[in-house]
This record gives sequence, structure tokens and C-alpha cells, in this order.
Amino acid sequence: MRRREWITALAAVLAGGAWFPRAGAVSYPARPVKLLVGAPPGGPSDYLARIYAKAMGAALGGSFVVDYKPGASGTLAAETIARSPADGQALLVSGPAAISAAPHFMKLGYDPAAALAPVCMLGAGAFVLAVHPSVGVRSVRELRDMARARPGSFSYGTGGSGSASHLCMELFSEAIQAKMSHVPYKGEGQAVSDLLAGEIQLMFTAPNVAVRHARAGTLGLLAVTGSDRLATLPEIPTVAESGLAGFEYLAWQVVFAPAATPAPVLAALVSAWDASRTTPAVQDQLLALGMAAPDRLVSGDPLHRFLRAESARLGSLIRSAGIKAQ
Repeated sequence: MRRREWITALAAVLAGGAWFPRAGAVSYPARPVKLLVGAPPGGPSDYLARIYAKAMGAALGGSFVVDYKPGASGTLAAETIARSPADGQALLVSGPAAISAAPHFMKLGYDPAAALAPVCMLGAGAFVLAVHPSVGVRSVRELRDMARARPGSFSYGTGGSGSASHLCMELFSEAIQAKMSHVPYKGEGQAVSDLLAGEIQLMFTAPNVAVRHARAGTLGLLAVTGSDRLATLPEIPTVAESGLAGFEYLAWQVVFAPAATPAPVLAALVSAWDASRTTPAVQDQLLALGMAAPDRLVSGDPLHRFLRAESARLGSLIRSAGIKAQ
């Protein structure tokens, strides 16, 4: 099944068309579906995968289980799914690292654009810029001035080279015109632990992680990377409000299937996901995470166009920043 054909099928399902039977009429899933996450537990991909595993399983009358294969910027998991049988029984939950970034700085055993079919966007949300209290700054402007005055003296943690948090910090460093030292970890959780211990000075992290530590007084929050303030952190300004006009970065998580997956299976997945994301339970959890997917990007051709644009944008950043595999 060619890409254009299954894009048309997905669009028809979302529009209430009848290209293929509805999810309930498709003999799928035949057994529990695996959602493979390319990062350790405790990050945005894990949270979203677990939220949707329960909801989509209920919608399809089956079950979804979350599994993990971290390492190599998420590319180990991505390659596993790219080489899996195209029956919809094994799916990938991935952010930009393995899909839009890795092809520009790593030698891969798969081509994301050819080997993986994007199904739906589980979530997209802003990061929060968190700093250790010892840094002694209360705003982006203060951090910018200190980082410029002491180049290379600040270290920041990420979930790995080419991860969403790494790319966001590279964009931020470029915007404030100050170089800081990158400390890559095998997952966001390890980076947060070292930030709390003062081993690193700052990082971009998920709002739900940042909020609890800020309330405990163990982290300072300077700004959020979206175009608007977060409902859960109304007192924290955006990066753009803080003097860096036009700055915006959203971390996204998308479900991918092997490219040859039959269109009826993809349509069933999209139908189940579309039903799941509108339930009050899922909406409440997405609100708490600050990770609701924009309606304009949720699936089909708009999602394809977004991913192509992300690959071009991040490829340019990776080349200008000289990001290499670590």
C-alpha cells in the first residue's frame, strides 16, 4: 500500500468516510499491541504512551502494552519497529530525536521517511527552563547576562545527544548568544536527578516534572518554550516574553507503524486514538502534562508535512551547532 493511499484512508476515517470498515469491523488487534518507547521510563514519551495504551485498548476492545528500548537517541527502538512485521502489533512512540534529528548526525540502519508511517500525534508541549538554586538567577535575562560573562561555565543536561531537550537548548543558546556545556544522559530522569543534586546547572524539562520540584523549592523555573503561558504555571513567562522574541519550541510524540502496515489497520488505530483523545480522563491527563496535541497536526497529511518541516529545521540546527553522535 503506497503512502498516498493510506493517507487518503486515514483522512476518510477522520472525516467520517467509508474507505474502510470502522475500527470495530477490522479484525485488529489479534493480540496485545506493543507500544515501544525509545527512552527509559519517566519521560514524556512514557507518560503519553501509558495514557493512550489504556484508552486505545478500551476503544479497540483489546490491549496495548508499553515496552522500552532506550539508547542511541531512540534509534534502537525506531529501527526495531522499522524491521517489525507490518501488522500493527508493534508500534513506535517517538519524539524528534530518532525521526527528525538522528538522520542528520548518525548513520542509521533505517530511513524514517521510508520505513515508518506516522499514525497520530499523541502530544506536543512546551518545555520549562529549570535551574538549580545555586545559579542565583531569576529570569532569562539574568541567565543570558551571566552565561555571556562566563562562557562555558554552565553545564546543562539532556536526555541524550539529539534529544528534544538537547535541540531546545541548542536553539536557546543560539538565541542568547552564549555557549554552555552539554552533558548527555541516557534519559531525562537521570538528568533531572543530577540537576537536583547541583551536578549540572540547568535544563529544559517537562512541566509536570518541573512543577513538583519548584513547589518543593529545589528548582527555579525561568520560562516556558511555548507561544503561550501554561495553565499549570501561569506565573512563569514564555521565553519570548523574557526578551527572546519569536522563540518557540514544542516537544512532540508521535506513534509510528512499519511503512507497509495495511491501511485498514492504520485506519483502526487512528479511529481508536481519535476516540481516546476526546475522553475527559485523557484530556485531564494531557492538561496536567501540558502535552495536548494541536488539532491541526494530529494525523494524515498535515502530520506528514509537519514532520518533513521538522526534519529540515532540525537538520539546519544540527549542522550549524555541530552536533555529533555521542
